[in-house]
Amino acid sequence: MAPHLRTISREEHLAFVASRPAMSHMQVPSWGDVKPDWRAESIGWFDRDGAGRERIVGAGLVLYRPIPRVKRYLAYLPEGPVVDWHGTGLRQWLDPMLAHLKAQGAFSVRMGPPVVARRWDARTVKDAIADPAAGRLRDVPPDSQEPRAAEVVAQLRALGWRRGEEESEDGFSAGQPRYVFQVPFAGLSLEEIRGGLNQQWRRNIKKAEKAGVKVVEGDYEDLPAFYDLYRETAARDRFIPRPLGYFQRMWTVLRAEDPDRMRLYLAQHDGETLSAATMLTVGNHVWYSYGASTGRKREVQPSNAIQWRMMSDAHELGAAVYDLRGITDTLDESNHLVGLLRFKVGTGGRAAEYIGEWDYPINKVLHKAFTLYMARR
Repeated sequence: MAPHLRTISREEHLAFVASRPAMSHMQVPSWGDVKPDWRAESIGWFDRDGAGRERIVGAGLVLYRPIPRVKRYLAYLPEGPVVDWHGTGLRQWLDPMLAHLKAQGAFSVRMGPPVVARRWDARTVKDAIADPAAGRLRDVPPDSQEPRAAEVVAQLRALGWRRGEEESEDGFSAGQPRYVFQVPFAGLSLEEIRGGLNQQWRRNIKKAEKAGVKVVEGDYEDLPAFYDLYRETAARDRFIPRPLGYFQRMWTVLRAEDPDRMRLYLAQHDGETLSAATMLTVGNHVWYSYGASTGRKREVQPSNAIQWRMMSDAHELGAAVYDLRGITDTLDESNHLVGLLRFKVGTGGRAAEYIGEWDYPINKVLHKAFTLYMARR
């Protein structure tokens, strides 16, 4: 029998989160509190066990974004929903979800299936960066491929879903990275993880230790110090910074749900904070979320020091994966993002490609109008 879907309480959603080894930090109830401009709803899929008792078998956090002057919504499930993507068929999960979201006033649905398609080892990515003929990571032969991912893509297309990048060049403003860099921790000692770092990383960690860099855990009161470095980083790396209030809200609501959900780290030298970063945890998956640093005293390597402290703490928490989040797809040395890619590659992990975000236009006219509106912003 196909599972049925209904709105679930925060308590039901958290119980489902606790029953899973891990899921995206954007699929826990508190993430809806991080986004006050969106209306949040937790949904759950249910079937019955052998005794006829109802049990939850899937869940999703839906964020509803209103469009101007019209009481209709873009329904967005970032890095979700959490269902059996490789089971007997996606229709039994997605059809009731679409019906529910349409009844809630959604004109379009966007979701990010947590399905990895391909992976590249650190050595492969490093060699590709050095190869002038390698323009993009997507064109580099992967070291491993997940055959079931192609089945998911084929099912989505057959059900009328469209990959977000195919919809328009810019797509919606809401979106998560398709390419990420992750360090596998499962079954490895901390010494083995350190041994997987490249030589430059190990050298820089030693430099930071000898120079007297201290990495400490921060608190709510330290968020302004993080934010000062974050604004400097935004100007240097050419992105628009989020406001301080966003991080203060993240801290308050995520830690209210679970004290380990978010941590703040500060790398200090002679009383000066040189680097700062946030770390998020759900189950055995740990993310390096936001990072910030100053251009001063780079020679004492505070960024390597803070990452190694976070990796060490993640290992102590029992992490199976340390996730450094998004990386650029371009391998062009002239692109300013390649430096960040090279930094992450130094951890010795693997680049991963997800199958991307997918749209279902319930109302094609409103979907197209909203896409054009967001492209002009």
